[in-house]
Amino acid sequence: QVQLVESGGGLVQAGGSLRLSCAASGSIFRINTMGWHRQAPGKQREMVASVTSNGSTNYADNVKGRFTISRENAKNTVYLQMNSLKPEDTAVYYCNVFMKGLNYWGKGTLVTVSS
Repeated sequence: QVQLVESGGGLVQAGGSLRLSCAASGSIFRINTMGWHRQAPGKQREMVASVTSNGSTNYADNVKGRFTISRENAKNTVYLQMNSLKPEDTAVYYCNVFMKGLNYWGKGTLVTVSS
């Protein structure tokens, strides 16, 4: 069993910042990729950012330059620093972990950006 617990969501004004955290626990063994997806109301879930075990990162075009993903392998934790937030960033943000060929998901944390 693997558990992912996200934190850091909330309400912020446009132009503001938030930092999301996701800690993995349970049967953890050599996590490969850690990342964040999001789902806005009425829209499909989309990839936001990911980071591999060797530190390679990937970002969606609409967050490049504003969001930064990082991870602490010793703590099995991934972070998402979100700056210059826009109302269109409003969504439920889900942490995901790819390990031993399987994808694991957190329950999500809501980010609301007011204009």
